[in-house]
Amino acid sequence: MSARAKAIAPLAIVIGIISFLWTELSLNFTFNWVTTDAVYAGFGVPTNFHLILPVAFITYGLFFAAGGDNAAFGKIFLATVFGSVAALVTMPLAFSTADAKTAEIIAGEDVGPAYWGIALWVGIFAFILVMILVAGDWYYVAGTFPCFAAVFLWWIATGLDGYVPAAVTTADGTEIPISGSGFSDSEIAANIAANGGLGTPGGTGVAGGLLSTPWYWVWFSTWVTLVCGCILGIVTSKIVAAVTPKPKAAAAEA
Repeated sequence: MSARAKAIAPLAIVIGIISFLWTELSLNFTFNWVTTDAVYAGFGVPTNFHLILPVAFITYGLFFAAGGDNAAFGKIFLATVFGSVAALVTMPLAFSTADAKTAEIIAGEDVGPAYWGIALWVGIFAFILVMILVAGDWYYVAGTFPCFAAVFLWWIATGLDGYVPAAVTTADGTEIPISGSGFSDSEIAANIAANGGLGTPGGTGVAGGLLSTPWYWVWFSTWVTLVCGCILGIVTSKIVAAVTPKPKAAAAEA
């Protein structure tokens, strides 16, 4: 084995083991251990707070991109705060500016969703996140942007709650739940139980609404998971440092 392979192998082995453990933990947490009482297609229906398997790998990778040491942990942790909080503020501003026009579409109006509100506020906060660079080198904008994007990624996957209203009222006065914050746990269970147990959870999230989540919980779950990625990084670096063979000291000159 070459010297380069010997140096890389401990890192690769530890990352492989940590990745396995994180995947096992996060999937069981979200779909098995911390769920509502409802079960859909063999999966437990996640609670509003859950761990998001792929999101942790964003900050796990960023940790090493930033140097893979204690300083990198601090940089990426701050990036999770700045990026995710910017997204938290962006979401309500975006859907308050222009929403999915769900009520109008249900009423039969020939309109389509207005995405410009999301685009406008994403652009504004992207500008702000870059301008924070004037504060000094402690701010790692290359880490902040992926964290900012991670929240929007999960917001889309969970059904764009807020942008899509929680519920709409039809002409006959019937209130119809639509997005993640429009359904209670009991309503989700009733939806699944419908049609001989073949109903879907409901909501605009993926997998028939399995992942439908209120927008503020989208932020919190994403931020916690991003921090988990930072922790995976620092734990990996400490283990690798402990198990990597130290180079032999050069023989003393005669």
